[in-house]
Amino acid sequence: MSWGYEERHMIEALRSGIPSKAIGHHFCEARADLLSSIIEQLDQVCEEGTSDAMIFSGKYGEGKTHLLNTVYTLAHARNMVVSVVSLSKETPLDKPYLVYPKLISNTYLPGHLQPGFIQELDKLTPNVPLTNDLLLYAATQLETDRLYYLLRSYVHTDDQEEQFLLRTDMEGDFVPNPMIKKMYRRIFNEKVSFNQNFVKSRHTKDYIAFVSHLFRQLGYRGWVVLFDESELIGRLSKKARSKAYQTIASFLFPPKQLEATFSLFAFSSSYTEDVIEAKAEYQNLEELYPEDQMPMKAVLDAIVNAPQLKPLTPREIQQILEKIVDFHGKAYDWKPDVDLKAMLSQVDRSGYLLRSKIRSAIEYLDQLYLYHSVGNSTVRALEEEKYEEDAVDNTPTFEELFEE
Repeated sequence: MSWGYEERHMIEALRSGIPSKAIGHHFCEARADLLSSIIEQLDQVCEEGTSDAMIFSGKYGEGKTHLLNTVYTLAHARNMVVSVVSLSKETPLDKPYLVYPKLISNTYLPGHLQPGFIQELDKLTPNVPLTNDLLLYAATQLETDRLYYLLRSYVHTDDQEEQFLLRTDMEGDFVPNPMIKKMYRRIFNEKVSFNQNFVKSRHTKDYIAFVSHLFRQLGYRGWVVLFDESELIGRLSKKARSKAYQTIASFLFPPKQLEATFSLFAFSSSYTEDVIEAKAEYQNLEELYPEDQMPMKAVLDAIVNAPQLKPLTPREIQQILEKIVDFHGKAYDWKPDVDLKAMLSQVDRSGYLLRSKIRSAIEYLDQLYLYHSVGNSTVRALEEEKYEEDAVDNTPTFEELFEE
């Protein structure tokens, strides 16, 4: 049988509800207005080399992660490096030095299926233009000059253990300052004095800026950083949340050191009500920072005013389901003889969540493939969030759509 591996992978990913980059590649037509705005920003970042950022929100199960995967595909098509970070208890945004290693370990170069870019450092040899540029940047453009001494040591050392330590430092397992000074002194017989002592809780932003410059110098057009599950900030303490907003601000209002970087944050649409309003975030900032609440207040404003994923129109969902029918046939080597109106009618009854509609469609196709007939769907909507606006829905059903 000539079953399609990629198609099976996508069908199984859609069936389980697990986000997939392949799905983002093939299902990228919906939400045209929001995608158009993102594409405009990506192109501007590539052309001008400046940095930009955006926050968007969406309901549970309505495709936030799918949109991020679509942006992943669009970025790689523009020869941009992509990093993907899902925030969690182990990756809290109030501690950038814990986010940075996750960022680096989930960085994908264009044309590479596996993450990783530290191997690109192997291209650095003494006295070549790329190395000289990076050394000058590290010495003059960052708040601390630690990376200058680290990079120069890496390029000149012939000790494998030192090379390993310096690589892991670039990956976020920061080497103690005295160790860098000791290595540098051994290699160059020079005493090291940092312009200021490196503190990871304050200076991780130097590493992020350096990586953005490195990607441009390696010939990539820019760097896209995708933050998923950003609403988990709401589980942090009051003070930790304010620090998380400071971290967001460093991407949303990037300094000039951050080159050609586009950052995208996905928030739950309930964050404004459940966190900003319920926990009185604006008042909290006045209490914690009585003299100046910026830029954290600007971040709150951006979250409140963020564009929200609109529910897909019936025609958009129809286009998606037609693709699913095609992929299901290729995945299992059969030719689905589908009554599209009947299929869409069943999907329409499976709940308002997009993922529920997709699962219902796949179950419909599974039954047709296995039994040549279709029974009642077992899919039920996973409506974990309730919204008053859901009570009245004037969107035409698929049956009404077909009657137009």
